[in-house]
Amino acid sequence: MFMDLNADLGEGFGSWQMGDDNALLDVVTSANVACGFHAGDPSIMRRVTARAVSRGVAIGAHVGYADKAGFGRRFVDIEPSALRDEVVYQIAALDGFARIAGDRVRYVKPHGALYNTIGHHLEQAAAVVGAVADYDRSLPVLGLPGSAWLRLAADTGLPVVHEAFADRAYTPSGTLVSRREAGSVLHDADEIAARCTAMATGQPIHDIEGGTLKVEPASICVHGDTPGAVDIARRVRSAMEGAGVTLSPFAQ
Repeated sequence: MFMDLNADLGEGFGSWQMGDDNALLDVVTSANVACGFHAGDPSIMRRVTARAVSRGVAIGAHVGYADKAGFGRRFVDIEPSALRDEVVYQIAALDGFARIAGDRVRYVKPHGALYNTIGHHLEQAAAVVGAVADYDRSLPVLGLPGSAWLRLAADTGLPVVHEAFADRAYTPSGTLVSRREAGSVLHDADEIAARCTAMATGQPIHDIEGGTLKVEPASICVHGDTPGAVDIARRVRSAMEGAGVTLSPFAQ
């Protein structure tokens, strides 16, 4: 059994730091690196890509809305053509630093409100798909099963990778519970580790209503900006390896 473990990294800005990038890069196998729009800056991108390459961690472009004040978690009613250009810009910026470090961007994963919006917003989903195809049609795209974004990506011929979230509650239909609702984010490290092990070994998990839900991800996301993120990530990795799961990047 194989599983990728990804985390959102490089989400500071200037002297303001978000999470412990170095510690998480010792745990995860793929790094979704902020590209300067919702968070991040050139110096952070350089540091995180260099560290990722040194640790054998795959680098992904974590593209988002141009919304630093809202951390990319607010919907932006942007023209699809402009969104397409902004996503190309972000991928290219991160790819430059990845190549300086001796590697390249290996995949694309949208962030926050953009991730959620293109799950159902066809025009914006098509814009992001178009941006990835413009830049490099061989780049895998990471997202939730059943999303418009992944459906359009598959129709365009982009490699599609399904992911699940270690610490987010699911609805019975397999979508994420809104962060505005109680219980949407899990905090108990042991519970999260057991849940991830179940997903990695093909077992069902519980949805927000207590029912069972089967998810079959190729990658599991552990958030780097939640309290105790490093400890949670370490426990998740240890639990999965203890269950016989081999951790490795999905993008080679």
